[in-house]
Amino acid sequence: MTELTETMDQAVKVMKDREGKYLTFSLAGEEYGIGILKIKEIIGMLPITTVPQTPEFVKGVINLRGKVIPVMDLKLKFGMKEVKYTERTCIIVVELKSRAADILIGVVVDSVSEVLNIKADDIEDTPTFGTSLDTAYILGMAKMEGGVKILLDIDRVLSKDDVVALEDAA
Repeated sequence: MTELTETMDQAVKVMKDREGKYLTFSLAGEEYGIGILKIKEIIGMLPITTVPQTPEFVKGVINLRGKVIPVMDLKLKFGMKEVKYTERTCIIVVELKSRAADILIGVVVDSVSEVLNIKADDIEDTPTFGTSLDTAYILGMAKMEGGVKILLDIDRVLSKDDVVALEDAA
Protein backbone atom coordinates (compact mmCIF):
# COMPACT_ATOMS: atom_id res chain seq x y z
CA MET A 1 0.00 0.00 0.00
CA THR A 2 1.33 3.44 -0.85
CA GLU A 3 1.62 6.26 1.63
CA LEU A 4 -1.02 8.25 -0.25
CA THR A 5 -3.48 5.34 -0.12
CA GLU A 6 -2.90 4.93 3.63
CA THR A 7 -3.46 8.67 4.17
CA MET A 8 -6.70 8.54 2.17
CA ASP A 9 -7.88 5.47 4.11
CA GLN A 10 -7.23 7.31 7.38
CA ALA A 11 -9.16 10.35 6.12
CA VAL A 12 -12.15 8.15 5.17
CA LYS A 13 -12.05 6.49 8.63
CA VAL A 14 -12.02 9.89 10.38
CA MET A 15 -14.99 11.02 8.29
CA LYS A 16 -16.90 7.81 9.05
CA ASP A 17 -16.09 8.17 12.77
CA ARG A 18 -17.77 11.60 12.79
CA GLU A 19 -20.92 10.32 11.10
CA GLY A 20 -23.84 9.58 13.40
CA LYS A 21 -26.55 11.00 15.62
CA TYR A 22 -26.00 14.37 17.27
CA LEU A 23 -28.03 16.27 19.84
CA THR A 24 -28.18 19.82 18.53
CA PHE A 25 -28.59 22.87 20.72
CA SER A 26 -28.40 26.63 20.61
CA LEU A 27 -25.84 28.97 22.17
CA ALA A 28 -26.13 32.72 21.51
CA GLY A 29 -28.12 32.09 18.33
CA GLU A 30 -25.68 29.55 16.84
CA GLU A 31 -26.32 25.82 16.48
CA TYR A 32 -23.98 23.21 17.94
CA GLY A 33 -24.04 19.44 18.21
CA ILE A 34 -22.68 16.78 20.55
CA GLY A 35 -22.54 13.10 19.68
CA ILE A 36 -25.59 11.40 21.17
CA LEU A 37 -23.47 8.66 22.77
CA LYS A 38 -21.90 11.28 25.08
CA ILE A 39 -25.32 12.47 26.34
CA LYS A 40 -26.66 10.91 29.52
CA GLU A 41 -29.77 13.07 29.90
CA ILE A 42 -31.31 16.48 29.36
CA ILE A 43 -32.89 18.27 32.31
CA GLY A 44 -34.49 21.60 32.97
CA MET A 45 -32.64 24.12 35.08
CA LEU A 46 -32.19 23.09 38.71
CA PRO A 47 -30.93 25.19 41.59
CA ILE A 48 -27.14 25.45 41.21
CA THR A 49 -24.99 25.68 44.34
CA THR A 50 -21.97 27.87 43.66
CA VAL A 51 -18.55 26.61 44.65
CA PRO A 52 -15.95 29.20 45.68
CA GLN A 53 -12.65 29.59 43.80
CA THR A 54 -13.72 27.82 40.62
CA PRO A 55 -13.26 29.23 37.11
CA GLU A 56 -15.96 31.67 35.97
CA PHE A 57 -17.50 29.17 33.54
CA VAL A 58 -18.08 26.67 36.39
CA LYS A 59 -21.53 27.62 37.68
CA GLY A 60 -21.39 25.19 40.61
CA VAL A 61 -23.01 21.85 41.36
CA ILE A 62 -26.50 20.36 41.22
CA ASN A 63 -28.09 17.51 43.11
CA LEU A 64 -29.41 15.14 40.47
CA ARG A 65 -31.31 12.35 42.19
CA GLY A 66 -28.83 12.24 45.06
CA LYS A 67 -25.71 12.57 42.90
CA VAL A 68 -23.66 15.78 42.97
CA ILE A 69 -22.80 16.86 39.42
CA PRO A 70 -20.62 19.86 38.47
CA VAL A 71 -22.21 22.30 36.03
CA MET A 72 -20.52 24.59 33.52
CA ASP A 73 -21.97 27.28 31.30
CA LEU A 74 -20.76 26.54 27.78
CA LYS A 75 -21.27 30.16 26.68
CA LEU A 76 -18.88 31.38 29.37
CA LYS A 77 -16.36 28.66 28.48
CA PHE A 78 -16.44 29.89 24.88
CA GLY A 79 -16.00 33.52 25.96
CA MET A 80 -19.57 34.56 25.08
CA LYS A 81 -21.60 37.07 27.04
CA GLU A 82 -23.54 35.74 30.01
CA VAL A 83 -27.30 36.16 29.74
CA LYS A 84 -30.20 35.45 32.06
CA TYR A 85 -31.50 31.91 31.90
CA THR A 86 -34.95 31.45 30.39
CA GLU A 87 -37.59 28.71 30.49
CA ARG A 88 -35.84 27.13 27.47
CA THR A 89 -32.41 27.07 29.15
CA CYS A 90 -31.48 23.54 30.12
CA ILE A 91 -28.66 21.34 31.31
CA ILE A 92 -27.27 18.57 29.12
CA VAL A 93 -25.59 15.94 31.29
CA VAL A 94 -22.60 14.54 29.39
CA GLU A 95 -20.03 11.88 30.20
CA LEU A 96 -16.43 13.04 29.87
CA LYS A 97 -13.21 11.05 29.87
CA SER A 98 -11.24 12.01 32.97
CA ARG A 99 -7.86 11.31 34.52
CA ALA A 100 -9.26 8.56 36.76
CA ALA A 101 -12.62 7.54 35.35
CA ASP A 102 -15.47 8.89 33.27
CA ILE A 103 -17.29 11.75 34.99
CA LEU A 104 -20.71 13.31 34.54
CA ILE A 105 -20.82 17.06 33.92
CA GLY A 106 -23.79 19.32 33.35
CA VAL A 107 -23.51 21.72 30.43
CA VAL A 108 -25.84 24.75 30.40
CA VAL A 109 -27.17 25.61 26.93
CA ASP A 110 -29.74 28.16 25.72
CA SER A 111 -32.07 25.51 24.30
CA VAL A 112 -32.04 21.99 22.90
CA SER A 113 -33.09 21.71 19.26
CA GLU A 114 -33.28 18.13 17.96
CA VAL A 115 -31.42 14.89 17.35
CA LEU A 116 -30.03 14.74 13.81
CA ASN A 117 -28.50 11.86 11.91
CA ILE A 118 -25.57 13.53 10.17
CA LYS A 119 -23.86 11.77 7.27
CA ALA A 120 -20.09 11.87 6.78
CA ASP A 121 -20.56 13.66 3.43
CA ASP A 122 -22.29 16.54 5.26
CA ILE A 123 -19.38 17.10 7.66
CA GLU A 124 -16.43 19.25 6.68
CA ASP A 125 -13.20 19.80 8.57
CA THR A 126 -12.92 22.92 10.69
CA PRO A 127 -11.63 25.75 8.50
CA THR A 128 -8.31 27.31 9.39
CA PHE A 129 -8.82 30.84 10.52
CA GLY A 130 -5.29 31.99 9.71
CA THR A 131 -4.39 32.52 13.36
CA SER A 132 -3.25 30.39 16.24
CA LEU A 133 -6.88 29.81 17.21
CA ASP A 134 -7.33 26.48 19.02
CA THR A 135 -10.13 24.57 17.31
CA ALA A 136 -9.15 21.06 18.47
CA TYR A 137 -12.49 20.80 20.31
CA ILE A 138 -14.43 21.09 17.04
CA LEU A 139 -15.08 17.73 15.35
CA GLY A 140 -16.25 19.42 12.19
CA MET A 141 -18.85 21.60 10.54
CA ALA A 142 -22.13 19.97 9.54
CA LYS A 143 -23.63 21.50 6.43
CA MET A 144 -27.38 21.55 6.94
CA GLU A 145 -30.28 23.22 5.17
CA GLY A 146 -30.10 26.88 6.00
CA GLY A 147 -26.70 26.90 7.68
CA VAL A 148 -23.93 25.16 9.53
CA LYS A 149 -23.92 23.32 12.86
CA ILE A 150 -20.66 23.23 14.80
CA LEU A 151 -20.01 19.67 16.01
CA LEU A 152 -18.15 19.57 19.33
CA ASP A 153 -15.78 16.96 20.70
CA ILE A 154 -17.01 17.43 24.26
CA ASP A 155 -13.99 15.57 25.68
CA ARG A 156 -11.76 18.29 24.18
CA VAL A 157 -13.89 21.34 25.04
CA LEU A 158 -12.36 21.28 28.50
CA SER A 159 -8.63 21.26 29.15
CA LYS A 160 -7.20 18.84 31.73
CA ASP A 161 -7.07 21.76 34.21
CA ASP A 162 -10.75 22.54 33.53
CA VAL A 163 -11.74 18.91 34.20
CA VAL A 164 -9.73 18.95 37.45
CA ALA A 165 -11.53 22.17 38.49
CA LEU A 166 -14.92 20.55 37.76
CA GLU A 167 -13.98 17.37 39.62
CA ASP A 168 -12.81 19.45 42.57
CA ALA A 169 -16.10 21.40 42.52
CA ALA A 170 -18.01 18.14 42.97
